[in-house]
Amino acid sequence: MKRSVSVLIPLRQRLRAAGWTGRRLAEELGVGEATVKRWLAGRGLTLDRLDQLALLADTSLAELAQAVERPQSGLAQELTLAQERALSADGFLSFLFMVILGGHDWEEVARDFEVPPRQMEAALIRLERLALIDRLADGRARPLVDRAIIWRKTPMRAQFEARMKPQFLDMDFAAADAVYASDVVKLSAQGAAMLAEMIEKHRRDVQALAAKDRAVSHLPKSWYAMLSAARPLDTSGLRQLEEEGNADAPA
Repeated sequence: MKRSVSVLIPLRQRLRAAGWTGRRLAEELGVGEATVKRWLAGRGLTLDRLDQLALLADTSLAELAQAVERPQSGLAQELTLAQERALSADGFLSFLFMVILGGHDWEEVARDFEVPPRQMEAALIRLERLALIDRLADGRARPLVDRAIIWRKTPMRAQFEARMKPQFLDMDFAAADAVYASDVVKLSAQGAAMLAEMIEKHRRDVQALAAKDRAVSHLPKSWYAMLSAARPLDTSGLRQLEEEGNADAPA
């Protein structure tokens, strides 16, 4: 059972993030709370029970095994479905988490956006209960998730559609403070895959830039949102423009 014991660490984290207490698990599985505690400590835990617990945590034995084999940075490499659902349901909570994940202090958010102390404290408690941050003795918050995390599940994508996408689509690209670049290229499937890797590398480069700027620059700073995206080109609009051009051309 050595393998089972090793996967219990990420399993316990994900159960906690999904809101499962010992009592709730006991009621769900029809056993005593003491039995659940023994299982989570690795005693008397069968493979079938381990699989049941994984399902309740919105994960699988394969994902738990992968979590064990990942580099031991002490940080989660992927959010659970329950964590993403909680973040996607609360715009301020997800923003605060992303700020802390980016290395900023939560006090910056409180100061810059004039967040009432009670609201900030409630959000920090929720993030802590979701196993997304640790509260340190000096009051700072430390993320428990790797900064290079990739959002794979649907809840955060839905939040992007509802909250972030409209902001980018309504952006005045003619404004003096607008920073953007665009291009049209023709790529094979292999080239498109390489482009996706370049976009992800660009995200990490921007994170590194922000960390360096925070460390060395004492100039006033503003919050920026960045979107890097690529998709197959929809040429229907070009065909319509061509038809309109032909219609307007002199006979």
